[in-house]
Amino acid sequence: MAVRITSVAKQLPEHTRETKDILPFVELWLEGQDERFKRKVLKIFENAAVDKRYSIMGPEEVFLKTSFEEKNDIYIRESIKLAEKSLVKALDKASLKATDIDYIITVSCTGIMIPSLDAYLINSLKMKQDIVRLPVTEMGCAAGVSGIIYAKNFLKANPNKRAAVIAVESPTATFQLEDYSMVNIVSAAIFGDGCASVILSSYEDEKGPEIKDEAMYHFYDANHMMGFKLRNTGLQMVLDQSVPQTIADHFPQIIHPFLEKNNLKIEDIDHLVFHPGGKKIVQTVEDLFGELGKNIDDTKEVLRLYGNMSSATVLYVLERFMDRDLPKGDKGVMLSFGPGFSAQRILLEW
Repeated sequence: MAVRITSVAKQLPEHTRETKDILPFVELWLEGQDERFKRKVLKIFENAAVDKRYSIMGPEEVFLKTSFEEKNDIYIRESIKLAEKSLVKALDKASLKATDIDYIITVSCTGIMIPSLDAYLINSLKMKQDIVRLPVTEMGCAAGVSGIIYAKNFLKANPNKRAAVIAVESPTATFQLEDYSMVNIVSAAIFGDGCASVILSSYEDEKGPEIKDEAMYHFYDANHMMGFKLRNTGLQMVLDQSVPQTIADHFPQIIHPFLEKNNLKIEDIDHLVFHPGGKKIVQTVEDLFGELGKNIDDTKEVLRLYGNMSSATVLYVLERFMDRDLPKGDKGVMLSFGPGFSAQRILLEW
């Protein structure tokens, strides 16, 4: 029985700024710091390969001394709005109603809310009262792909059902105003906010790329590489500088055995649907695949237009492929990395 992705739809927050327009706020934030350090920070923003980003709050709010409670309240309020709009768009694309969904997975790691996001969507959209719920909260950037994997496994076991995966993230709500570390600065330079929803189906007659296989890959002794520390001031980013090199070192084990299991080689893959973690990670992946004649142009473009939106970002890349009229039989690999450290992979066939 085939499980297909039938639609993907993004929803952007209302606030947006080009990077050049954020720099004055960064300069104000850096007031009193060493001049050489200031120049270094501004260069990081200018060279992050992110031209524009969206946010659930304006830069004035990001750079104000607001509390964790205040920022998390904004996160809750805006996440519910974004998730509902995104899910409705995805349902419309698939010509479905909210009551057609049997399984709902909500994904986020940049704020805290109980009840979880799915409960609000079930109420506001009057979804089925026996719908199965799964909130995914602690898998970071990998969770968009993880959510699709969980949905696929549910649908594989349940014919004639549909699932929705909704990823909503606000890394700007985690910005640490009193933290002048490189981790906080690099995170602010590459991250943006966003939301995306995916509809999957195990109905035989529905259209979309089929999920042919999926797998997770876990790195040993790498728990320190990525994540959040919960502080009184909110969620403080953990991002080790060894991440790009660690990914490069593991790439052969991540990609080739997964494809070999499906009697494929990288040469057989037409589309690379990769999560744009940041400029260095994109360059690392591009170097590895450029030699094989493959490109990750869509990944680079999503990073440029929106920044890294954690779990939602790879879904923005997927939407670009879904909105094209791709030839039947084309194959694609979805890939994202997240805390743990782990890599999540999906093999698609159109």
